[in-house]
Amino acid sequence: MRTSLKIATAVAIALLAQAPIAQAKGKRQQQPAASTEDAAKQKALEADYKRALQSVPDAPKNEDPWKTMR
Repeated sequence: MRTSLKIATAVAIALLAQAPIAQAKGKRQQQPAASTEDAAKQKALEADYKRALQSVPDAPKNEDPWKTMR
């Protein structure tokens, strides 16, 4: 009786574990290699992003309005 219960439990656990394993296999597919055109576009986008970040001024330093009250 006990051994059949252990076997049934082991089978149930094995069957329940199959769904996550099957879903994980689909996510492991390799992405296609980037072409030279895609790499050039990505490099241009990165350069534009860095240039845009340099044009944004730094935030002004906020003065403490309560500094004379303390």
